Amino acid sequence: MDIHEYQAKELLKGFGVNVPRGGIAYSPEQAVYRCSELSGDKWVVKAQIHSGARGKAGGVRICSSEEEVQDAAQWMLGRRLVTHQTGPQGKLVNRLYIEEATNISQELYLAFVMDRTLERVVVVASAQGGMEIEEISENEPESIIRSVVDPAVGMQSFQAREIAFQLGLDAPLITQATKTIMGCYELMSQKDAAMVEINPLVVTAGNEIVALDAKLSFDENALFRHPSISELRDKSQEDPRETYAGDRGLNYIGLDGKIGCIVNGAGLAMATLDMIKMAGGEPANFLDVGGGASPERVLMSFKAVLNDKNVEAILVNIFAGINRCDWIAEGVIRAVKELDIQMPLVVRLSGTNVEEGQKLIAESGLNILTANTLAEAANKVVGQWKTAELKEAV
Repeated sequence: MDIHEYQAKELLKGFGVNVPRGGIAYSPEQAVYRCSELSGDKWVVKAQIHSGARGKAGGVRICSSEEEVQDAAQWMLGRRLVTHQTGPQGKLVNRLYIEEATNISQELYLAFVMDRTLERVVVVASAQGGMEIEEISENEPESIIRSVVDPAVGMQSFQAREIAFQLGLDAPLITQATKTIMGCYELMSQKDAAMVEINPLVVTAGNEIVALDAKLSFDENALFRHPSISELRDKSQEDPRETYAGDRGLNYIGLDGKIGCIVNGAGLAMATLDMIKMAGGEPANFLDVGGGASPERVLMSFKAVLNDKNVEAILVNIFAGINRCDWIAEGVIRAVKELDIQMPLVVRLSGTNVEEGQKLIAESGLNILTANTLAEAANKVVGQWKTAELKEAV
């Protein structure tokens, strides 16, 4: 789960990380009021969306007057900002962060990420901040610093100092940088964060270390331990298809294809996506219906798939162990009747109570195609989809 920049900064502040003063605004008038609260003669208006590269899309503006702040706020609010991370659909701006301007002397990069291979938290830092880590890796690979944290003892002060020295910071800044690095690690550890990224981490003209931007992601499987973090979720920034499915306990990831998939088991789901592509189609989603799926859960899965208006055919692929094929068949039949599904639908069942499941489908009298193997099912659904497309074209 991602959160907004202003929420990330509030959390970082609680762990001793220095952040600029700022306030949230939901209207141009409120943005101007925030300026008067902050005082000063220069402010930064930042669109709050779950995406990087906001500045290139016009989502970050430095303003020297309240009139400029109001104009920037009017331009951003209600607009869909499109960045290379959002895709062409963009993300809606419904709140702004008004922040005091910072006089920057130096920009750095600092991040804490999970290395799945090492099974460790890894600190990634660079003296070349202000750009994405991919750009830093390409343009200044020698500047990237990596430090692995031993989970048995956690981040140690000497490690943080070593990183600070490697960043080339002056001696008076080492203590501040160490405190910042340790604070980021404590946040990641205590709140079950999957990533803590500060880009840029700046040295100000007043010789202070300040987190100028922040991005935090959290492990959704650990949110039950952190209700205060769960409350920071902004569903307007998420894929509505994934939000609908996730709220109903379904494992769903939206893709860009036309063939919807309902499968049990993550491995079988991945194999199904591959087979659809090998057959010449493009999957519209990954959906793991889970074990012990009832007819009601199957019906919910169909609703989740059909929330994607691009879906033009559906493949149901179930290998029943804990599941039962007759339950799946009942759910499929209910879905076709209640949702009035007219698009091509192919069902492949195997495993527990497969004969009963196949009999239910055969006797339903509905236009449901069946298959015995995954390859046959993939070829059938892609063939049916292409045939339907040709008919529409004619």
